[in-house]
Amino acid sequence: MEKQLFLISSSRSEGGGYLEHCSGALQKFLGPMAADELVFFIPYALKDHDGYGKKAADAFTAMGYNLVSAHTLLQNSSHNLLHNPKVKAVFVGGGNTFRLLRELETRYLLGAIKNYAQRGGKYIGSSAGSNMACPSIKTTNDMPIVQPLKFDALELVDFQINPHFVPGNLVPGHMGETRETRINEFHEENDTPVIGLTETNWITVDGKKATLHGKKDAFIFERNKELRMWRPETLLEL
Repeated sequence: MEKQLFLISSSRSEGGGYLEHCSGALQKFLGPMAADELVFFIPYALKDHDGYGKKAADAFTAMGYNLVSAHTLLQNSSHNLLHNPKVKAVFVGGGNTFRLLRELETRYLLGAIKNYAQRGGKYIGSSAGSNMACPSIKTTNDMPIVQPLKFDALELVDFQINPHFVPGNLVPGHMGETRETRINEFHEENDTPVIGLTETNWITVDGKKATLHGKKDAFIFERNKELRMWRPETLLEL
């Protein structure tokens, strides 16, 4: 089955509400659902699972979809649900990427979600959830507040994402490393291309074709190559 991915840089953009900036595109990606079909939400990047589950459920209800959060189910029920044809998409929410990966490892969900997506199940990621679709989490912006077993992620795409990407200095007079500097450091040790994805953008993947969407260009970083731009509504060329 062909992979179907919807990878969002940020759950909010330019002062809008939760998922508001991409809700129309999400509805197009998901298509119509029957009353007993649902989106399966992974809330483990944040500590407050109840609050996060409600926020996600409210957003998807507004779009016309039912959502069930993994934290409300027993572990075996979560695994079984990923094999249920009533589950039309998995949504992995943002937060701390290190915590998300550790929770997926300890709950034995990492392999289950990967298998679901590789079977053609629709995968939606936001921020940390988009990092999780990559070969590793090595290009996240987050602090390692917990330690996962390893940095390997779902490997659903063959590039890395740096979400919330901001070119240049974050603020005037900032003396710390820019995002470009940190990505260049990544390429001192790794070969995988990195997409700098601004908060207005998201990527859809249909099989082996990745398309950029949103208001701005994305930035393509490749080891020992010049920086390139990726324009909205065009395919990624690596």
